[in-house]
Amino acid sequence: MTADTIALTELLEKGAETDLLREMLSFMVHRLMDAEVSQLCGAGHGERSPERTNQRNGTRSRPWDTRAGRLEVRIPKLRHGSYFPSFLEPRRTAERALAAVIQEAYVHGVSTRSVDDLVKALGLEGVSKSEVSRICAELDGQVAAFRNRPIEGDWPYLWIDATYVKTREAGRVVSTAVIIAVGVNTDGRREVLGLATGPSEAEIFWTDFLRSLTRRGLRGVKLVISDAHEGLKAAAAKTLRATWQRCRVHFMRNALAYVGATQRPMVIALLKTIFAQPDRAAAQAQWRDVTDRLRGQFPKLAAFLEAAEADVLAYMDFPKAHWSKLHSTNPLERLNAEVKRRCDVVGIFPNDAAVIRLVGALLIEWAVQRRYMPLEALAPMGNTELPAVAA
Repeated sequence: MTADTIALTELLEKGAETDLLREMLSFMVHRLMDAEVSQLCGAGHGERSPERTNQRNGTRSRPWDTRAGRLEVRIPKLRHGSYFPSFLEPRRTAERALAAVIQEAYVHGVSTRSVDDLVKALGLEGVSKSEVSRICAELDGQVAAFRNRPIEGDWPYLWIDATYVKTREAGRVVSTAVIIAVGVNTDGRREVLGLATGPSEAEIFWTDFLRSLTRRGLRGVKLVISDAHEGLKAAAAKTLRATWQRCRVHFMRNALAYVGATQRPMVIALLKTIFAQPDRAAAQAQWRDVTDRLRGQFPKLAAFLEAAEADVLAYMDFPKAHWSKLHSTNPLERLNAEVKRRCDVVGIFPNDAAVIRLVGALLIEWAVQRRYMPLEALAPMGNTELPAVAA
C-alpha cells in the first residue's frame, strides 16, 4: 500500500460525527477501493489496457461501523478471485471478537437487551434481539457435539436432578424440566454426561433419556441418585438395571410436610439418628424404632417412612468412603443453582431449543473432569455384584 493510501486510511480512522463527514468518508472509501481494485486488475474501471489481468464483477454491500456512524460500503467483486479492502481487515477480526463477546455475555446470563447496550458501549451500532439470537445460535453446533459425544469407561454412580424454567408452548407459558445427569467413573472423576428437557414425571421421557446415554456408551452404572421421580425409578431399573437412591435432602423435606412447624425440630433430630448409624443393619433397626415412636402422633408420617426406607438407605450398600456423596443430589445443587441464576435473566424462553443452547453452553464451561472420589475405593467396583434392585 502506498504512503498516500496509508495516510488516507489513518484519516478514515479519525472520522467525526456529522452527516457531512459520513458522506466524505463514504466518498473516500469508495475511491480507495477503486484504486486498490484497479491495481489488482492492472487497469482502471472501463479502461482498455494490454496489462489488464482481471475484471470487475459488480459489488456486494457490507456495513462498516466507524466513529462517524455506520457506512454502507459497496465492495467490488472480481470475475476471478476475490477482493477485500485492506482497511477493513482489522474490522474482520473485531467482528469475530464482538460475536464472541455477545455469545459470552449471553452464556453468562446477560439479557439480549443488555447485550444491545453492551455493543453500544463498545462504540458500535446496537444490535437487534434477532441479531443476538442469530449469533447465539452459532453455539448450537458446540452444544450438540457436547451432548452427543461418546461416553467411555464404567460409571458406577449417576446423579440426575431437574430444575424448572418457563418456556412458551402453543401460545402458553409452561414449566419445563431441565434434566442434568452427572456421573463418576472408576477413576473417581466427575463429568456432566447428559442434558435434556421434558416432563420430569413421565416414565417414557426418563426411559428415552437413559437410553440415549446408553447409546452413547454409558455402562457399569450401579447406583442412580435422584429426587423421588417414579418414572425415573422405573426407567433406571429397566434400562440400567441399577439401584435407585432417593435423595435424602428431598426426603427430609417431604417428611416434614406431615408435621406442624413446632414439631419439626423434634422430627428432624429423630431422623438424623438414623443416618448417624455405622452400617446399614444398625440404620434399619433405628429407622424402624423411629417409625414406631412417631406412629401414634403422626400416623401418615409413619406410613411414609415405612414406604421410603429401602430407597433412602440404598447408598449404605456401597463403600462407606462414598456415603457422604451418595445419599443426596447435593453434588448437583451448585450447578443447578448456577443454571437457575442464568436462566432467570432470560425469564421466559421462546422454546426448548433456546433452553438447551444456554444450559448446554454453561455445562461446556463446567465440564472439566474433576477428581471427586478416592480412586482406591472405586477401582474394585468393576467386579462388584449389583445390589438387589428395590421393588
